[in-house]
Amino acid sequence: MKRDMDIVKRVLLVIEEKYKDVALYDWELSIDDLDKQTIAYHCKILYDGGLISDYKAQYADGEIWSFGVSSLTWEGHDFLDKIRDDSIWSKTKETIKSKGLPMTLDVVKVVASSIIEISLKAAIQGTLGI
Repeated sequence: MKRDMDIVKRVLLVIEEKYKDVALYDWELSIDDLDKQTIAYHCKILYDGGLISDYKAQYADGEIWSFGVSSLTWEGHDFLDKIRDDSIWSKTKETIKSKGLPMTLDVVKVVASSIIEISLKAAIQGTLGI
């Protein structure tokens, strides 16, 4: 299965919204147009990447039967905050694609951070009349 950064964003948003103080299970992480296997795979790689704090899966007959996740990590919150805004997310993806860069976690972080920094500088200059 291929990693899809749009799905990564959607899964992080759902976990952020629904996680309280116990594990979230697959039925709580349903996303309208995505099957359980796709969501589970993206949760697993989010765990591997250090963006969520736990991932456990159970299998039966060679398929995922059930899975659960825990909260976003500090890194997960920071990453989601960088890509949360749809405008920044669109500009990030557009920049990565137009420059022929790989859509990796590190590249997304750097590009999104740069876009935020440029926006911040423009906002400060506008506020200060510079």
